[in-house]
Amino acid sequence: MWTLDADFGSKLLAFAFAFPGPFQKKKSGELEGSLGRAGDLEVRLASGKREIRKAQRLRFKVFFQEGGAQAGPKVTLTRRDSDRFDKFCDHLIVVDHAHRNRFGKPKPKVVGAYRLLRGDVAKKNGGFYSSSEYDLAPLLARHKAKRVLELGRSCVLEEYRGKRTIELLWRGILAYIRHYDIDVMIGCASLPGANPLKHALALSFLAHHAAAGDEWRVMARGDRRVPMDMIARDAVDARKALAGMAPLIKGYLRLGAKFGDGAVVDRAFNTTDVFVVMPVAEMDLRYLEHFGDKAAPRAA
Repeated sequence: MWTLDADFGSKLLAFAFAFPGPFQKKKSGELEGSLGRAGDLEVRLASGKREIRKAQRLRFKVFFQEGGAQAGPKVTLTRRDSDRFDKFCDHLIVVDHAHRNRFGKPKPKVVGAYRLLRGDVAKKNGGFYSSSEYDLAPLLARHKAKRVLELGRSCVLEEYRGKRTIELLWRGILAYIRHYDIDVMIGCASLPGANPLKHALALSFLAHHAAAGDEWRVMARGDRRVPMDMIARDAVDARKALAGMAPLIKGYLRLGAKFGDGAVVDRAFNTTDVFVVMPVAEMDLRYLEHFGDKAAPRAA
């Protein structure tokens, strides 16, 4: 639903895992305060209902006004994208402190967001969001001791879709991962539009070249599953598939992410979803070579 510099994001993530700096995990307590700053932009967890509502209004702009999602009566009335998960998820936000209202007075604005749901929290509150589309039970049973983090509802306001905002979002995720000692990240990533046939090349590439093995395999629920291997393996043009792939999914691929079995059409959000699994210990660190000493302060 939005465009980002996925190559930059994946390189930053690899760099920060190798040189953690301030991303070291705390022994206890909640993650508080600023998690990163770039000029007037700051990343941190939302504090209180007011900031969560700001993130929800941002999501409404991106998903409904721009992305073509179908708004129900409540969403139309409130102009906020919200569901039951918002009450117990953590909300990572990027705030522009230089923003001014129409009268010229300073009014910090939420311009980027990610929703974060840890496994222990999900267990107490009815499960993960992505379980409505994918059967997560076998995966969770195989990895009972693993600390799982579900990423979702990622969005950035159109005029802020540049390197600085994406860098800050990744820095916030990294701080969160290290604080809570996360072992694996999961979640649904979206291709625009509710017609999987338009994404036959991209989906086939993921099915043939980036499918999760038995250890991390997740199946789309039977009544919603759309086969991803629409094109035979030897007929898939990898270069064309990657060139036309959603930037966020391409960024996950560069990190070494694997993908579930089957896509799911989400008509309410006008997307075709795929399941992503990223074990932290298996992150690809090859992109370190692109940073060098000059980049160290930027990731610190």
